Amino acid sequence: MEFIKCSAVWYKDLPLQKPEVLERRGYRPYNVNKGIVFCGWRHSNCIYQMAALTGLSDHQAGHGEQGFLTNQNRFVDRIEGAKIALKCGQITKLEYSKDTLYSEDLY
Repeated sequence: MEFIKCSAVWYKDLPLQKPEVLERRGYRPYNVNKGIVFCGWRHSNCIYQMAALTGLSDHQAGHGEQGFLTNQNRFVDRIEGAKIALKCGQITKLEYSKDTLYSEDLY
């Protein structure tokens, strides 16, 4: 059964320096075909990693989508993340929105 592992931010416009390194299955989320996904405990940790590694602020990094990584190595947005967390019993209700998952809902 699929469940949420951690928060993630997918920066779709950030270029990979060596994309061939990630071509082997398992090194990047299976449903991500461009950009870079940063993961962490909370979304702010992901944004911090991106800024520390690139020197860019969040708005300078281009389009970023906040979501989550699952145990099946998929990036999911906040709405799909909510469905997964509720379905698998990881959480029993959403505290901050009717259909959107926040890391605070998880821990």
